Amino acid sequence: MPVPQNNSRIARFGVFELDLSAGELRKNGVKLRLQEQPFQVLAMLLDRAGEVVSREELRQKLWPSDTFVDFDHSVNTAINKVREVLGDSASVPRYVETLPRRGYRFIAPVHSGALPVVSAPAIVTNSKAESASSSTLHPELDVPIPHRAVTRGLFALIQVMYLCFYLAALFRLHVIQTLADSFLPPWGATTLAAAVMITAGIGIPLRFYLISAVGFDHQGLGRKFRQLFPFVLALDELWAVAPFLLMQEIGLGLAFAATAALLYLPFSERTLIRMAYVQRTTA
Repeated sequence: MPVPQNNSRIARFGVFELDLSAGELRKNGVKLRLQEQPFQVLAMLLDRAGEVVSREELRQKLWPSDTFVDFDHSVNTAINKVREVLGDSASVPRYVETLPRRGYRFIAPVHSGALPVVSAPAIVTNSKAESASSSTLHPELDVPIPHRAVTRGLFALIQVMYLCFYLAALFRLHVIQTLADSFLPPWGATTLAAAVMITAGIGIPLRFYLISAVGFDHQGLGRKFRQLFPFVLALDELWAVAPFLLMQEIGLGLAFAATAALLYLPFSERTLIRMAYVQRTTA
């Protein structure tokens, strides 16, 4: 495996190019955003491509002995940022491999010398930087990470839709009671109406919380939603059968299709949150 020598100022691997002189990481000639410490970690791994670089060596290189820092957290953060910008994954690495209790190793072929620059603006605009960032792969889903505004917006729209369901059901509760009386015994119709009231009463504050959290971009929402997901799943699956209450008006086929879509919706919510709030893997 060819590796860059210490006197080489440019190392290239795949579609990426690390320019030590300019302090830049480029992808197909487009500059990517990478902070100083992750950049230095990547440079050190490239300089010793194919070799194991221990965590202690990283500490000695980047954090002198008189520096007071949470070293383990800092290394993990730097490695995760390197993987994020390269679209790499800790579980299926293409560039940076973790060797438990030993360190890290750069496993892709590395060459010295610059790539031909296809489009080489020295400074890219925010839109181009965002485009380069969005081309990186999600570490868990192995799909390109879309713009966060899109995923957060879609998630918020789903919450608004459920709010409309709850409010419409409560506003027309007498209609639901009448429909339930037509095919259920009195106790069954009463139970159904009570279930609608209880679940809607629980769902309304839940949806307001999720809308406000995603609207203000609460960074802990990814973790919170994972904790809430079993409850959200149960609530959404109960409301997925709501179209059958309108079966006399919309027909059996459309009610079945709407229920099938609503059954899948909570999993879509979870995917949107996972794409908007990427969980950093342990380095």
